[in-house]
Amino acid sequence: MASGRGLSGMGIHRKRGGGSRLPIVLVIFFSVLAPLIFFVGRGLYTSASIDQNDIPSGSSKQNVHWRERLALRYIKSLLSKDVIDVIAASTVDLGPLSLDSLRKSNMSASWKFVGAETSVENNATSEPNQKAVRIEKEAPKGKGDNILADGRSQLVDTPAKQFRRQLRERRREKRAADLVQQDDEAIVKLENAAIERSKSVDSAVLGKYSIWRKENENDNSDSTVRLMRDQMIMARVYLSIAKMKNKPDLQQELQSRLKESQRALGDTAADADLHHSVPEKIKLMGQVLSKAREQLYDCKLVTGKLRAMLQTADEQVRSLKKQSTFLSQLAAKTIPNGIHCMSMRLTIEYYLLPPEKRKFPGSENLENPNLYHYALFSDNVLAASVVVNSTIMNAKDSSKHVFHLVTDKLNFGAMNMWFLLNPPGKAAIHVENVDEFKWLNSSYCPVLRQLESASMKEYYFKADHPTTLSSGASNLKYRNPKYLSMLNHLRFYLPQVYPKLNKILFLDDDIVVQKDLTRLWSVDLQGKVNGAVETCGESFHRFDKYLNFTNPHIARSFDPNACGWAYGMNMFDLKEWKKKDITGIYHKWQNMNEDRTLWKLGTLPPGLITFYNLTHPLEKSWHVLGLGYNPSVDRSEIENAAVVHYNGNMKPWLELAMTKYRSYWTKYIKYDHPYLRNCNLNE
Repeated sequence: MASGRGLSGMGIHRKRGGGSRLPIVLVIFFSVLAPLIFFVGRGLYTSASIDQNDIPSGSSKQNVHWRERLALRYIKSLLSKDVIDVIAASTVDLGPLSLDSLRKSNMSASWKFVGAETSVENNATSEPNQKAVRIEKEAPKGKGDNILADGRSQLVDTPAKQFRRQLRERRREKRAADLVQQDDEAIVKLENAAIERSKSVDSAVLGKYSIWRKENENDNSDSTVRLMRDQMIMARVYLSIAKMKNKPDLQQELQSRLKESQRALGDTAADADLHHSVPEKIKLMGQVLSKAREQLYDCKLVTGKLRAMLQTADEQVRSLKKQSTFLSQLAAKTIPNGIHCMSMRLTIEYYLLPPEKRKFPGSENLENPNLYHYALFSDNVLAASVVVNSTIMNAKDSSKHVFHLVTDKLNFGAMNMWFLLNPPGKAAIHVENVDEFKWLNSSYCPVLRQLESASMKEYYFKADHPTTLSSGASNLKYRNPKYLSMLNHLRFYLPQVYPKLNKILFLDDDIVVQKDLTRLWSVDLQGKVNGAVETCGESFHRFDKYLNFTNPHIARSFDPNACGWAYGMNMFDLKEWKKKDITGIYHKWQNMNEDRTLWKLGTLPPGLITFYNLTHPLEKSWHVLGLGYNPSVDRSEIENAAVVHYNGNMKPWLELAMTKYRSYWTKYIKYDHPYLRNCNLNE
C-alpha cells in the first residue's frame, strides 16, 4: 500500500510539475502502470483460484469486487473511463488482465460489454464461465476515440473478437439478403412493365422481322401463301434426298403434292386470291412432309440441300439485278414515245412552212455582248422548252436575254417549230444544227476522230469482246448515246461557236431555273475561266473519283483530293478562255486518252482536267444537284436554289422520275398544248 501511495504521490507530483506531455506519459506508463496492472491482476487471479469448498461463494465474490475497487481507485487518476470499463469487462469475462491480452486484442473503443456476470460453481476451474454477454455498438465519437491516451489501441482477447466477427457476418448476410430481395423486386417490376407494354401491341404476328416497325403494324393476311412456299421448299429438299436414297414411292408422292401446290399457288401473292381448296392441299402436303421427315431426315443432307438452293437463288437474284440495271439504264437513255411523237409532228410542220416564216425576231441581238447570253445544247424539245420558259418566267427583263440553242439534224426542225409557235416573251432565240459546223471535223477535233474509230465502235457495239461494256452491268452507264454525240462535247468549243461574245452561261437541258440569273454576269471570276458550284464533300466528287491516278501523267499533274465541280450551270469567260487556250488544253489531254486509260467516256473528267486551277467556286445556292438520283435532297435547299439540276438517271420527263421532285419541272409545261395532247403527254 505504501508503494501504491508513493506511486500515487509521484503521479501527483508529476502532474503538478510538468503537465501531460507525451514523453512523460510514456515513461509513467512503462515504469508505473505496467507493474501495477501486473500485480493487481496477479492478486485477482490468485484470489479467484482458491478452492470453492473452503470459501463461501458470496465472500469470494465480495473479495473480487473489493480488489477491483482497490485497483481501480489507484489508477483512476491516470486512465480514462473508457479504459477502465474495458479493464473491468475483461477481468470479469476472461479472468485476470495481463499485458499480453492488451497486446494481442484489437478491441475497438466503440464496443463495450454490458450486463456481464460470472457464475462460480463448486467444481469450476479457475477461469469463470460466461453466462450471457450482450454487445452494443456505440456511435463513433471521433477519429481518435479508439486510441488510448498513450497512443495504443484498446484491445481485448479472442472470444470477444470472435463474437464481434459473428455479428459482422450476420449483418453482412442480412444486408445481402435485403439487396437480393430488392433486385428481385426490381426485376419483377420490369417484367410487369414489359408485359403491360406488350399488351398494347395488338398486331404482333409471329414471323415478322420487327413488331415495333410501323409498316408491320397490320396483321399479315398472307401467312397462308408463305406457308405454302415454305412447304414447297422442303418438298424439293426431300424430293432430292428421296432420289438419292432410292425411295421411288415417296419420291412420286412428294412430286405429286409439289405439283398440286404449284398449281394452287401460281403467281398469287395474297391469301385473298387463293382457291378455297388450298387448306386441304396444305394439310395433305404437311402429311407427306411429316412422312418424308421420318424416313429421310438427315441434318447434314438437309443443310447441304438448303445451302445449294440458297446459292442458286442468290445467283438468280444477281442475274435479275443485272437485268434491272440494264433496263433502268436503257430507260434513262431513251426518249419517251410522247416526246418522240411531238418532235416528229413539229418537224413535219416546220418543213411545211415557207422559208420566210422560219426566222426568229431579234436576230440583231444574237452577237450583242452587252446582253445576257445562254448556251443550251439538246436534242430533247420538251426539256429545252422547260429551260427556256423557266429562265424567262423568272427574269426581271426578258428583253435582255438571248438563247443560243444547238441541236442535231433530226431535231433541228422540231426545235425551231416549237419556239416559233411558243416564243419566249421578248427574249431573242436562235437554233443551230451541229452538223452544219464545218470546222468541227475529225482532223480538228480529237474526240470526233476517236468516236469514228474502229476501236470505239468495237468498244461500244461488239458484245462478245472481253473489254466491252456489255460484259458488266456496272459499266452500262457508258453506253449512253450522248457519249457518241458531238452535242455533248460541244461545250469545249464555245469561243469557236460564239466568237463575238465575252461571257456566256452554259445550261444543261435537265435543269430548271427558279430565280433571276442576271447577277451571274456581274460575278468576279478573279481571272478564272469557269464559274461553277463545287460538288465535293469529305471524300465524294473529288478528282480521284473520275481520273485514273495510277497513270503517271495524271498522278504528277493533279491533286487526287482536288474538289470537283458540276456541269449544268457554268459561267464561262470567253476572253480568258482564248487567252489561256482552253480548247488546246482539252485537245492535248483528249489525244492522250485515246485508249481510255486516263478516264472513261464522258465530259466531266476532261472538264476537270481542262479547267484545273481555272475554276472559280460559286455560292451553293446558285446550283443544287441530285434531283435525278438522290431522294434526300433537302426541300429548303431546293426552294432557295436559283437552279435545280436533275442529274442522274431519273430525269423528270421519264416515268422513273422521283415523284417528289417532278413538280418543280412540270409547272413550266402547258399540258393543254395541242401538240402535247395529241401525243398523250400528261402530267
